Parts: sequence; structure tokens; C-alpha cells
Amino acid sequence: MGIKKFIKKVKSTLGLNNYEVEDKKKSLKDLLKKLNRRKKCIKKSLENANKKEKKELNEDLDIITCQIKKGKNILHKLYSK
Repeated sequence: MGIKKFIKKVKSTLGLNNYEVEDKKKSLKDLLKKLNRRKKCIKKSLENANKKEKKELNEDLDIITCQIKKGKNILHKLYSK
């Protein structure tokens, strides 16, 4: 997955409409921060959720965790160049 596809996918997941890509590293770091904040929020919500909500929140958590992992790999590749 390329950088542009990753950023586009995360933007759609977070619901960001007017997000300009100025610098790949800077915008990728910003997206990773937002994903980490959302991950923490979901983990807090899991504590008070019922069975059905927990299933949905766990699915969201899995998706976000996967996106964070991919983002970190891409960021590592950018810094290694």
C-alpha cells in the first residue's frame, strides 16, 4: 500500500474532508497521532460497552491497529531513504 492510498484510507476512516497533504512525513505523523487518540478512546469505550457494542468496537480497534502498523512501516521507509 502506497503512502497516498494509506492517507486516503485513513482520511475516510476518520471522516476528514478538508485535509491537505503538504509534507508526507508531517501528514503521516499527524494521522498516526489521530489514530492513536482514536484507539485510546475506543479502549475506554470498551469498558462500558454491552456485548453487541464490544464486538463493533473490537472490529474498529482491529482496523485502527492495522492502519497504525502500516503507517509506522511507511514512516520508517520514508526515514530510511
